[in-house]
Amino acid sequence: MHFLITAGPTREPLDPVRFLSNRSSGRMGYALAEAALAAGHAVTLVSGPVALPVPAGANRVRIETAREMFEAVRDAIGGCDVAIFCAAVADYRPVATAEHKLKKSGDRLVLELEPTEDILGSARSVFGFRGYLVGFAAETERLVEHAQGKLMRKGCDLMIANDVARPGIGFDSDENEVILCLPGGSTRALPRQSKKDLARELVAFIASAA
Repeated sequence: MHFLITAGPTREPLDPVRFLSNRSSGRMGYALAEAALAAGHAVTLVSGPVALPVPAGANRVRIETAREMFEAVRDAIGGCDVAIFCAAVADYRPVATAEHKLKKSGDRLVLELEPTEDILGSARSVFGFRGYLVGFAAETERLVEHAQGKLMRKGCDLMIANDVARPGIGFDSDENEVILCLPGGSTRALPRQSKKDLARELVAFIASAA
């Protein structure tokens, strides 16, 4: 099978030297790419800026912004059987980007933000993807409730929920703990483990279901 995997953060520029972003390291997405390749699958990895080596055999597409990720996914998803949206995409970007570096003054700086493209939500309705669709729900409260809602809104076959408010898992960590949320309300908890071990378990589950 051919896997499309998104990974890492996006960066939304404020000026030539500053941007809005998040704490995603890309480790989970890259671990998923490595696990899929080890299982014999082809992988297209659409990646935001990370400090990780490219998994051997992956076709990595580098992006910076949410709009660039939207366009890269749009161009690649048609040839894929499975799409895993693991990237932490910025929900908002500045309406205007300053041409020159913003200078500090004694006044408050008010930023006007606008929503970025809904990449996962576009998979079915805009891109016409008919393969097995997987999303990630990084939440800080009501984990399963929010993940199940996202699963239904986005038309996913699987939503992988993780609590990013808990120390030691998720962002900035080599370990993770997730709950698999499936259509119909069923769930399956996967215990805390290394992201590499978790990725192997997730790829095996997804490949068997796709």
